[in-house]
Amino acid sequence: MSSAEEYRNFKELLSLFLKSKFMGTLQQIQVWSATHHPKWLVVLRVALGLALFIKGISFLNNAVMLDQLLEGSIASKSIDWLPLTISWAHLLGGFLIIIGLLTRWAVFFQIPILIGAVIFILQHKGGFSSASELVFALIILLLLVFFLIEGGGPISLDNYFKKNPR
Repeated sequence: MSSAEEYRNFKELLSLFLKSKFMGTLQQIQVWSATHHPKWLVVLRVALGLALFIKGISFLNNAVMLDQLLEGSIASKSIDWLPLTISWAHLLGGFLIIIGLLTRWAVFFQIPILIGAVIFILQHKGGFSSASELVFALIILLLLVFFLIEGGGPISLDNYFKKNPR
């Protein structure tokens, strides 16, 4: 057997191993999530979506304030569309999280925004001087990571469409 064939066999074996491990883990998370999803987590998911939706409305109403906040950052010099994108991402993402439609995708796209918010708060406010903003952003970020793993739950449009395919 030549080294090229050995490499190809090794590559195929490694690929199969990684797929089985990765897919097995995802399936285990989904099974656990389906059987261990208390109903109060639906309330928490809706509250998270409402918080993001309301923050999006706040950013749209105070666009000048958001522009001023971002003015001193690196992003303001190169990305003029960032404040509007953040506002609409919070509105759309919050709405999708509230109704439980494409929940994991909506959460996935919110996480970078919240990571940026935490970094921005730490840089511009001098650490923990604005503790309420930082705590709010960290709580929202942790909830987003939680619902990225957990999904929409039993009372969501994700679950409805999964059970009623057309």
